[in-house]
Formats: sequence, C-alpha cells, structure tokens
Amino acid sequence: MSRRFLLAVLIPITLAISFATCFEFVPPVDAPPDYENSTEYTDPTWEFPAHSEPAPPLPDFRPVVAQVMPRVVSVTTESFVSGFFGSRTEYGAGSGIIIDDAGYIVTNDHVVENAQSIYVELHDDRVFEADIVGTDPISDLAVIKIDADDLIYAHWGDSSSLSVGEWVLAIGNALGEGVRATQGIVSRLNVSLNVEGNVLYGLVETTAAINPGNSGGPLVNMAGEVIGITSIKIVATGVEGTGFAISSEEAELIIPSLIRYGRMTYPWLGVGLYTVDPALAAAGGLSVEYGALIVELVANSPAHGAGLRVDDIIIRFGGQDIRNVADLVKAVRRSEIGEDIEVVFVRGEDTRTTPVQLIERPSP
Repeated sequence: MSRRFLLAVLIPITLAISFATCFEFVPPVDAPPDYENSTEYTDPTWEFPAHSEPAPPLPDFRPVVAQVMPRVVSVTTESFVSGFFGSRTEYGAGSGIIIDDAGYIVTNDHVVENAQSIYVELHDDRVFEADIVGTDPISDLAVIKIDADDLIYAHWGDSSSLSVGEWVLAIGNALGEGVRATQGIVSRLNVSLNVEGNVLYGLVETTAAINPGNSGGPLVNMAGEVIGITSIKIVATGVEGTGFAISSEEAELIIPSLIRYGRMTYPWLGVGLYTVDPALAAAGGLSVEYGALIVELVANSPAHGAGLRVDDIIIRFGGQDIRNVADLVKAVRRSEIGEDIEVVFVRGEDTRTTPVQLIERPSP
C-alpha cells in the first residue's frame, strides 16, 4: 500500500475523531427525563395486595356436554338441482334439537329449505328419515319429525335471564363431521341482524365457535338448558368469535305454532320503522330521543286505519315502553291477531294516543 493512499485514509479519520472530541453532546431541551435511576416513585416495601379468596376456576364443561349431546342430532339433507348439464344431487349438513319424546326436532329453516329428503342421525348412531312439520323463514326456524322410540329431549331454558360474560356451549354437527362442542361466553344480548333482507331480532351473540353444520343446534348454559338455537356466523377477514343464536325466548313463541299449524302467523301493523336515538333527534329536530320512527306507511294497513302517519314516533305500544324498533317488533309479535292495542305516539311536539287493531301479516 502506498504512503500517499495511507495518508488519504488516516487524515479524515483523525479529523473526525478530533471534531467529535471538541464538542460535548447536549440533549434537546424537550428530551424526556431519565427515569432509569429515578427513585421518586419507588416503594421498597411494596407487595402484591392480599386476596381474601382464590380466583374461581374455570367451569368443568364435561357434565354439560354429557347431558346435552344425546339430545342433539345431525341433520343431512338431499336436494335435486337441475342445470345446463343435467340434474345433480346436493347434500347439506345441519343440526337439530330433540324437544319432546314424540320425535319433534327443532332446527333452522335454512337447513331444510328446498330439501327433498331429510335424514336425522341420533347419538346412538340410529338414522331416521324426517318429515317437515312446519317452517318459518322470517324467524329462520323449522320443526321436523322422526318416528323413533326412547328419545331423550332437551331442557328448555330462559334466555331473558342471560348476562353478558356468562359461559355457554354451542353443540352441533360442525362441518358435517359429527356432533361436537365449543365453548365461549355471551358477548351481546338482544341483537338485531339483517340477513339477506330479513331482520332477525332478539339474537344472542356468542364467542363460541360456530361453523357450517352447527346451524340448528343448541346454545346451552352451564345448567345444560337450551338458551338459543345457533343460526348465523359473520364471516369476514379479521372477524373471529362472532356467532349468533336465536334466543330461546323468541323460539318459544314460534315453535308451538309450527307444530300446531305448520306455519307461523304474525300480527301486522303495516309500517316501516327506524330507531330514534339522540343523534337522530338532534339531526332531525325531533322532540323525543327514543322510540320507533315511522318512515313508511302501507296503505290500508292497521297503522294507516288508526290514523298514524309517516314521521310519527311510537313510544308506547299496548302498555309497553318502546325505546327502539326491536322493542316495537317484539311487542307486536307478542300481541294477538284481531286484538285492539293502544298506541302512544309523538307527532311534532304533541303526544297522542290511538287504538289499532292488528291483522295477520300478508304473505310476501
């Protein structure tokens, strides 16, 4: 290596070292204080707070699973589809709940919809062909029936007593591979969800894993009681643990009618509605911050005959306070066809009352 090249390299290094030693680093004025050696907030005597009793352990799910599984069935459907290349058979998988010893089984309407043949497999591996007793697309519920002996039926629970955070199990024919159980908690109550244009009300949201094939199976509490019928799962990128079950309270209104008459008849008011909240009230200059706002009125409907108008806000129905649309839908469904109901509504600044006589909901 030449001396000239060596000097060319060493001189910049020497200058850089000299420059660095001539200046002392001064931190910026707004630099954060150095907490590493601070003792201002330390406490040499600190210990973890004492607990009077140990944290409760997780529940044992095994007794619940053992109790409920014999009451859950796998449902397989066959549908014949015609296409450009001819007809083919499509198979579907779902679940069901035995609800009495006569062979009635509740499931989802979408499980048996368009099925030409329905087969039910019991926990003891017996397989029976099932007949449809009644279906209701509005609630997504259906009842089928098998001719079998020695059936063990489920215990019906009260979903109105549920609390957010309560442990639940979803049991069903997940992925069509046999009945299995998943655990989770109740994450929301009284959920309304629009499913392909049909709004389901009073749903129980749960973190229990719900997969294709679970539809129609039970959501049960830790007493093994059916508090919901699994129906829907939100499927989207980044969404996990968001499944829904039709509450046992809602299902209990529908199932007897399906068994007795083969269909569900709904009382009908004849209005389109929107929930009033403080934001909507402020934006629209409304005089109340709650209730069900009429945004559509069907001609010759009970509501039209009672003198209700678009922009009226229903705040009481049959003695029940109405805070939102779900409250009004629930109140109407719990009424009787032909029954005269007192409706309290707000029009502008005035609160008024009118009687309305409900009729049977027209066919779509």
